[in-house]
Amino acid sequence: MEKVLESINLDYAFMFTYKKVNSISMEGFEEFFADLPVDPYIKGNYRYRRLSRFIISGEEVIKQPHGYLFQSKNYNPLAGDIKREYAEIDDRLIALDNFKKMILAFCDSCKIHPEAEIGVHQIRTICSPKNSGNPAPEGIHRDGTDFIGIFAVNRHNIQGGATHLYTARKEKPVFSKILNPGDLLLVNDHEFFHFTTPIKPVTEEVGYRDVFVLTSPSLIH
Repeated sequence: MEKVLESINLDYAFMFTYKKVNSISMEGFEEFFADLPVDPYIKGNYRYRRLSRFIISGEEVIKQPHGYLFQSKNYNPLAGDIKREYAEIDDRLIALDNFKKMILAFCDSCKIHPEAEIGVHQIRTICSPKNSGNPAPEGIHRDGTDFIGIFAVNRHNIQGGATHLYTARKEKPVFSKILNPGDLLLVNDHEFFHFTTPIKPVTEEVGYRDVFVLTSPSLIH
């Protein structure tokens, strides 16, 4: 696979890495975030979401059958121990070359086993002058998987939304950064807790933050 990532080395780089992905264009992603269904498992109607799972075969990304997301309450106190079902990611989005590049970049960087499943969460968090948006309503947490990738697609009319990594919940973060379009943060979920701060609009209009969150294993059954 052609090398598509330019890495920025950090402390703990063997356990997490921040990368700027120069070869993936954000063009073509926007329309597929505009029609996301609301996440019914979060109160407030400020988060929108789709979810699909994939495996990699050679250089091909192969979509797997529909399933439900399950995490224990140990990892997700808000929506744990329940079967969460989301609409699948649009097939037209999956067909985009840049979507395939994103998944391959995640797998290549984390050295994902070829037969391992990858869950891809397509998420928009919105905010308004009256209501902030919370990308991580469960607080500082782990997901209960092996590897996590957060790929930033868009930030529109927002402030906040900084992503933090912690070695323990009560410690200061060892990493803190606002992820801008094209940024990819790769995290060993066994080693770090993560959190993203709430977003607020800059002007009186609605703002939003668009990301893909990738996990392996997928946590989908």
